[in-house]
Amino acid sequence: PDRPDGMATFPGTNGRVILVRNHELMPAHAGPFGQDGALAAKVPEDKIYDPGEGALICPGGTTTLIIDEETLESERSFLSLTGTLNNCSGGPTPWGSWISSEEVVVDAGNSGFRKDHGYNFEVPATEEIGIANPIPLKAMGRFRHEAVGVDPRTSIVYQTEDLEDGLIYRFIPTYPGQLHMGGRLQALGIKGRKSLDTRNWEEGVFPLQVPLEVEWVDLEEVEAPNNDLRFRGYQKGAAVFARGEGMWFQNNECYFACTSGGRKHLGQIFRYIPSPYEGTPQEKSQPGTLELFLEPNDSELVQWGDNLTVAPWGDLVVCEDNPRPYLFGVTPEGNVYKLGRNVGFKSELTGCVFSPSGRTLFVNIQQAGLTLAIQGPWEGEEKVL
Repeated sequence: PDRPDGMATFPGTNGRVILVRNHELMPAHAGPFGQDGALAAKVPEDKIYDPGEGALICPGGTTTLIIDEETLESERSFLSLTGTLNNCSGGPTPWGSWISSEEVVVDAGNSGFRKDHGYNFEVPATEEIGIANPIPLKAMGRFRHEAVGVDPRTSIVYQTEDLEDGLIYRFIPTYPGQLHMGGRLQALGIKGRKSLDTRNWEEGVFPLQVPLEVEWVDLEEVEAPNNDLRFRGYQKGAAVFARGEGMWFQNNECYFACTSGGRKHLGQIFRYIPSPYEGTPQEKSQPGTLELFLEPNDSELVQWGDNLTVAPWGDLVVCEDNPRPYLFGVTPEGNVYKLGRNVGFKSELTGCVFSPSGRTLFVNIQQAGLTLAIQGPWEGEEKVL
């Protein structure tokens, strides 16, 4: 299938890499079933989340690639989730699966869809060929999902929403590692500053590199049949963000990009540090903190950062979403440097992620349908490709 997007890697046998890859597809795009959709007949219907009505086919989902890291040969690839829509990003879990997120909200019965869309789905990271059971994780909320980050200490899942007035969400599972068993959904707010606008479009009300204490707002009716979850959260005091996109949790820090934030709408990157008592009543005594880590307002430095990851050497690696995008790095001090640039295609870069060994960086050129594998060495002051 076309349009690869968010990805994650997992360790396989004998040095292999398991790469799970989203495909951001709507019915008009080239999906896994051929131009006429005939190949869908080869997939058991209970493995297709939404088979659609008539000629409509929901082509989104994931593929899994098994890669020999020594030779970079793709030994096999297979469909691992199907029947979904606009699977943009998501994130890996500490228990060895990929959460694939639908970046669209569509109602069942509308335009030939049989099922509601706007959910997360969980895909096991496995070398065995097979399609995941397409179970929507409804308790995690129905909205325009983008990415997630999972805290291995608590199993809490943080989520971004790709809208100009989106929220940042936190899902506390009832049972750690069992997302399908339900839990509580909350939205991020800034302590003492109800419904704060973090976008800094007109005034720089959110300071740069100043940690602010947070609070979390409980949300009800999280399946949101009226697609109003963000409005209700905002009314209860949640902060608003400018197109929350890529997110990555590592080393007790959760970084996320807001693609159109900042005075020049060129993007922001935030850093969230959880409370030692995250998700419990005790967190009020020592809340988590949110910091505006990066907001250059300079297109020579950053222009619409999107997917991101943490490199083995501790810096952020970020994909830009523009026709001539850079892959750029950000040091822990907030200094930006260029790693590479897509000059062969007019396409955003997506899905940057390192192999479990840290040797290989995978990244997609989305419109070309290409997944690149880039190997270092990565050592030294000058980190260039």
